[in-house]
Amino acid sequence: DALLAAVRAKTQLDVQRADFKLDQLALHHFMNLRVVGDDGRQLGAGRHLPSLKAELGAQARGAFQALAAMKLAPVATAGGAVGDVGSGAGSTAARKVAPATTASSTTPAAPAAQPYTAWTFGELPELMEIRKGSQTLVGFPALVDKGAHVEIEVFDEPDVAAAKHRAGLRRLVALQLKEPLKYLEKNIPDFQQMVAAYMALGTADELRNQIVDVALDRAFLAEPLPNDAPSFTRRVDEGRQRLNLIAQEVARLAGAVLIDFALALRKLKDSRAPKEVADDIAAQLQRLLPKRFLMQVPYTQMQHYPRYLKAVVLRLDKLRADPARDAQRLAELRPLESRYLRRVAELKGGADARLDEYRWLIEELRVSFFAQELRTPQPVSVKRLDKAWAQLSS
Repeated sequence: DALLAAVRAKTQLDVQRADFKLDQLALHHFMNLRVVGDDGRQLGAGRHLPSLKAELGAQARGAFQALAAMKLAPVATAGGAVGDVGSGAGSTAARKVAPATTASSTTPAAPAAQPYTAWTFGELPELMEIRKGSQTLVGFPALVDKGAHVEIEVFDEPDVAAAKHRAGLRRLVALQLKEPLKYLEKNIPDFQQMVAAYMALGTADELRNQIVDVALDRAFLAEPLPNDAPSFTRRVDEGRQRLNLIAQEVARLAGAVLIDFALALRKLKDSRAPKEVADDIAAQLQRLLPKRFLMQVPYTQMQHYPRYLKAVVLRLDKLRADPARDAQRLAELRPLESRYLRRVAELKGGADARLDEYRWLIEELRVSFFAQELRTPQPVSVKRLDKAWAQLSS
């Protein structure tokens, strides 16, 4: 970033990251990173941060959470209730996140976590300071789903904490609605038809749980999320009234997607498409519908799925009449998709909102290439994807 800014200032040229060919650089031009423990011993080193995180992240996170758990140890009040987990009215909270690079085999054992089945733990702070020697680390508290209860844990990465907290908050809501949820689980409309289409992905229980979880998200977990007992109680009371209607809406969308998915799978099997085309479509369907697609795909994006899946069927219908055109389009598509898949692999599960946007542009380009009659919400082309990639890489 500093080099780009300097070149722009000196030459007035609008240089971008994509203008630099990193694969041609000598190795010493890349930052060399060392991860050290409390005793100064080197735990790992390398020039690729995602690889170091993959290798040592769990160890560092464990050390951090053990340290945070010492601070979170519940304090009983005179009446026997659990005290507030916050840092106190006079505490300050830094906004910078300390990197999770401290790990040690001498980390003290964490106290047993307190189980909660209701919001009885006071206000949950957005973040908290954790002191260790001369260091001040910043932790992000989150409710963590443990099935029959939730626990409070502190994470060193805000995106990890946010994902854990949403699942934990959903569980805490569900624990307040046991009877309504039992009714809902038994009365999902057209559920057996959906199960038949879902069999290629998973079990009936896995599908049912996803439908219920998405309904809970949409009925109770709109931003901003509740952070204390009164706001949580209000949210439960408000959402209770609309839960069944929302669940029916979710079930209708899930049913439409799964029916179109089953049709696409059957068409792919019956069409006996050339291996290159069959492999491409199979990989596309696998990316679109992993086992937990209802929970993993944003709900607004899910509403486009019937169109994406119909486009697969139309592509296979047209293939016999003009295989050369399909091959040409596939050749144009491949480099755009390959760079996306390489970047996803580099992130090793990390989130990137702009990369997600690019991914959905690829799906829209597929519709434009292979089923133009279905139309796209906005114009899309190879040129537009190249421009989006340049912005993503700048």
